[in-house]
Amino acid sequence: MEVKKILMDRGIRATRSLGQYFLIDDGVAARMVEYAGVGRGDMVLEIGAGAGSVTAKLESKAKKVYAVEKDKELCEILREQYGNKKSKIEVIEGDIMKIELPEFDKVVASIPFSLSSPITYKLLLADFGLAVLLYQKEFAQKMVAEPGSKLYGRLSVIAQALADIEILELVHRDAFYPSPPVKTAIVRLKENEKEKRIVEEKKKFFEFVTEAFGHRRKKMRNIFKDSGSLALEELEKRPEELRPEEFVRLSTNWYENIAEKKSLEGKTGEKRYK
Repeated sequence: MEVKKILMDRGIRATRSLGQYFLIDDGVAARMVEYAGVGRGDMVLEIGAGAGSVTAKLESKAKKVYAVEKDKELCEILREQYGNKKSKIEVIEGDIMKIELPEFDKVVASIPFSLSSPITYKLLLADFGLAVLLYQKEFAQKMVAEPGSKLYGRLSVIAQALADIEILELVHRDAFYPSPPVKTAIVRLKENEKEKRIVEEKKKFFEFVTEAFGHRRKKMRNIFKDSGSLALEELEKRPEELRPEEFVRLSTNWYENIAEKKSLEGKTGEKRYK
């Protein structure tokens, strides 16, 4: 698919300040679809469909594709290509951070680099199944970083707690138009069923990890001072020293402890007014 030619003919230029770079390499697009194992029964979400480089590959494999794109001109290009009634592609014009996600099984997308964090967190909060996404190399490295490393932080903990993550390949700059100033990587995230069961309330877990890394040099006991009688060794560590599974254990116990305290306080209050 001649994505670059289509864009140039329309006079469409990438907004670099928004991290917008169009994938123009058909080989990379095809491999992304292969990495996701997209089949005839899959409902696929594509975020930032652009001029349709990945969309074209998905159409031949998936049952249904929801191509989300914010840019009006790019949506017009997509509708021209896939606007007929028999098409598997449904073009959704809108901001991925503001729209309600349709039901899907997998995500395959070359996302805007500037939205890497919010898009990733939105998917992790949802039941995303499996995702194959293009990220900046450094962002991908943060996702798989180990405790104690400079790149280890909130993203590392949340992503690793809720998903199995693999960096599949590095992508050359010429695969994009225009060429980005940074290296990029294809990453596969597979929902972690075990931790999905443990972290039942994802928003609370997000808040707990966020609060912890707001004070990454302090010990957990000093960050969460109302940890009370919790006798967990994780409380004596700093956020950057805790493994994702330790964060899961600690946050679960901490919230249970808080709930128990409130319950006891409520009962005490009831007795006072009897």
